[in-house]
Amino acid sequence: MSDTTVRIQDDLYEAVNGEWLKTAVIPDDRPTTGGFATLAQDVEKVMMADFKAFAAGEKTTDIPEMRYAISLYKKILDEERRNREGISPVLPILEKINALESVEDLNKVAAEFFLKELPLPVEMDVTTDMEDATKHSFIILGPSIILPDTTYYAEDNEQGKQLLAVYADMAAKVLKFSPLSEADQKTFVEDTLAFDALVAKKVKSQVEWSEYFKNHNPMSVDEVAALVAPFDVKKLLKDIYGDKAPQVLIVYDPKAVKEMNTYFNEENFKLYKHWLYVKTLLTATTCLSLELKTLGRTYRRTLTGVVSDPVLEKEAYQVASSMYSEPVGVYYGRTYFGEEAKKDVVDMVKKIIETYKLRMKKNTFLAEATKEKAIKKLSTIVIKMGYPDAVRDIWSKLVFEEDDSYFAAMQKIGEVMRRDNLDKLNKPVDRTEWVMPGHMVNACYNPLSNDITFPAAILQKPFYSLSQTAGENLGGIGAVIGHEISHAFDNNGANFDENGNLKNWWLEEDFKAFKEKTKDMIEEFDGLEFHGGKVNGELTVSENIADNGGMGVTLEIMHTMADADFQKYFMNWARVWCMKAKEEYIQLLLASDVHSPAVIRANMSPRNFGEWYEAFGVTDKDKMYIAPEKRISIW
Repeated sequence: MSDTTVRIQDDLYEAVNGEWLKTAVIPDDRPTTGGFATLAQDVEKVMMADFKAFAAGEKTTDIPEMRYAISLYKKILDEERRNREGISPVLPILEKINALESVEDLNKVAAEFFLKELPLPVEMDVTTDMEDATKHSFIILGPSIILPDTTYYAEDNEQGKQLLAVYADMAAKVLKFSPLSEADQKTFVEDTLAFDALVAKKVKSQVEWSEYFKNHNPMSVDEVAALVAPFDVKKLLKDIYGDKAPQVLIVYDPKAVKEMNTYFNEENFKLYKHWLYVKTLLTATTCLSLELKTLGRTYRRTLTGVVSDPVLEKEAYQVASSMYSEPVGVYYGRTYFGEEAKKDVVDMVKKIIETYKLRMKKNTFLAEATKEKAIKKLSTIVIKMGYPDAVRDIWSKLVFEEDDSYFAAMQKIGEVMRRDNLDKLNKPVDRTEWVMPGHMVNACYNPLSNDITFPAAILQKPFYSLSQTAGENLGGIGAVIGHEISHAFDNNGANFDENGNLKNWWLEEDFKAFKEKTKDMIEEFDGLEFHGGKVNGELTVSENIADNGGMGVTLEIMHTMADADFQKYFMNWARVWCMKAKEEYIQLLLASDVHSPAVIRANMSPRNFGEWYEAFGVTDKDKMYIAPEKRISIW
């Protein structure tokens, strides 16, 4: 896999992954391969085989909710029925949309549309309250836009114009299957783009969304209602909650809500209605005939550079395992995740947390009072490893009829899930709930519950294996664990206390010093050239801080090991970030992803630590060198 023609001192990523990169082939139905993606593909192959066996009656499981997942899986595979039904399953909803003549008409059906997850003039949801993480709050923000970010709408952004042209062409082709006249089809597409352009001027950019702690903006329901009129948000809330409707809403995107009358009002209601019609139909194509499904994914394929959609069997598994994610994840964890590995990784997490505490005690820019609170936050981190102990009750309620179309089945599942989430508003937060299923190749930190989640699927090579050396595991899953813990102290997580509440627990001077170091991290990455574009240091700062912290704490552990092999540590660090991607997908990530490109993550973090220079004898003559005074180590 290593490329011996590239000096590791000049390019760690290329030296470790170069030979693989030369021959690696990206699957036609995926935008990437390598690292996370390859592991996800491997998990998918195993699970697809199991789903096929379940569907054929050749395999059984003691997880009752799995039968619903298999039933949906078989419904998706019914190609003959889907093609025969064509567009018909969604027509009743489209007719209801097209019958709307005014905002008043919309207000009458808004609650119904909301439960069906049709796009309203504002998006709303129920989630954990930032100021009091034991309870829930009702949030409100502007609608989603077609392009990946508001920056794509700039007059000089040719890529944005090209993508909108693809979207418009796709919409036009799909609308030919609708009952609309040719003239109306053309008008609906034009109005959809016009409404989208209005919205794009008001909603947050990806850089603004990346500072998620700024989402907490409480307003009284009366104040919000006045801002979003003539859309009647109070009626919608009363229709859903009756006398228990919330009196305070959390405005996640204040500008979009405060200036909603610039994109939604009685005068341009037709623009909105046509946008609603087109968006609803395009979303539905996934569950309709195979021809419509393929047409409806044209924009997504263009955006990501994907050549083709997954074959039907893979699509069926992907959808069913997503809709029934918790029972599927529990099945995967119980079947393929060993208890020995679980214990080993939990021990590793505990060791990393304890080492993090030692590093906090030795920190040079924090006062003792702030250090104590940081250590308290570390002490209360909850570890979620592998998969949940049990499947929550909600998954047994996601039922549908045998005679239901694929579209109708998905509507029923979606409405039950939506209703369940809305019903949480007046209930306490369940901190045992997992935000990632066991079969997902990923990991995360949740600032609102101060917990870290490591699904079973990521705990495999190259991230982790009982057969790998301790150094390799620390450079792989260890650094990922340290990364997730570091999110508790990145530019977002630092604003939450040990209980997950949005609360300033810092001394003023300490937070000022931390912000200066955050600024240094922004500058280290900002403007780095990559595939004709540049890394946005502000967009990616939280993840870069986390990478830096994850490496710092695991390198400290390496020094306590008698047989520590720092070369293997850094090489496996580079190996886990190995990725080959379609050019279109690279450009998408560069513009909208909070993570820096994989090659830059692999090559930048090591340069901030003396161990890198010692391990490979890196000097100022080598490309992987940064002068000592420019090296950054925050945590």
